[in-house]
Amino acid sequence: MNEIKKGSTVPEPTLRRLPWYLAFLKMAAARGEIRISSTQISRAINVSAPQIAKDLSFLEISGKTRIGYDVQSLISVLEEYLGFTKIRKAFLFGVGNLGAALLHDKGLSQFGLEILAGFDVNPRVVGTTIQGVPVYHIKDYPGIQAKIDASIGILTVPVREAQKVAEEIIQGGIRAIWNFTPFRIHVPEDIVVQNTSIYAHLAVMYNRMEAKL
Repeated sequence: MNEIKKGSTVPEPTLRRLPWYLAFLKMAAARGEIRISSTQISRAINVSAPQIAKDLSFLEISGKTRIGYDVQSLISVLEEYLGFTKIRKAFLFGVGNLGAALLHDKGLSQFGLEILAGFDVNPRVVGTTIQGVPVYHIKDYPGIQAKIDASIGILTVPVREAQKVAEEIIQGGIRAIWNFTPFRIHVPEDIVVQNTSIYAHLAVMYNRMEAKL
């Protein structure tokens, strides 16, 4: 297995597909499979074999003709490239239904994301603990951040509060925001934002359903 070329740029569509490959490879490893071909991956996840080979080539990964890829080696390379082997500290802002669900999702830690605290203003949740994660009042954020130095803020606050909270947490030292609100927040250029709108995906699904009627 070739090493990843440092500093290589991978297109975003490829980055979105790489975790699909990793998930399938882990299932293959659990079944005891040692080697696998791009054709086998293609059949399982409905991405063409040439596209899979091209995606992996961005990471300087190449399979062997008639032999395929070594499953464990490919898993290791993908996990390292995707950043899943490095633990990143995160805070969650907005402990409503969606926020609480994320705190219950212990699978996030398997992908390098460790949520160490939640923040809210609702007295019914402030002072509680969800799946071992303490929930504080938002006013306590600066002091707690000074001790923990989390780099990622997960934003699940009401849409009307999104911009305000984003500005507050950036001022406190958050360097990347995983934004689950439908509002497109405005941040300085050096701050990374990943927007994940479940409502947008829901609209796409509805549209596709209607098109098939």
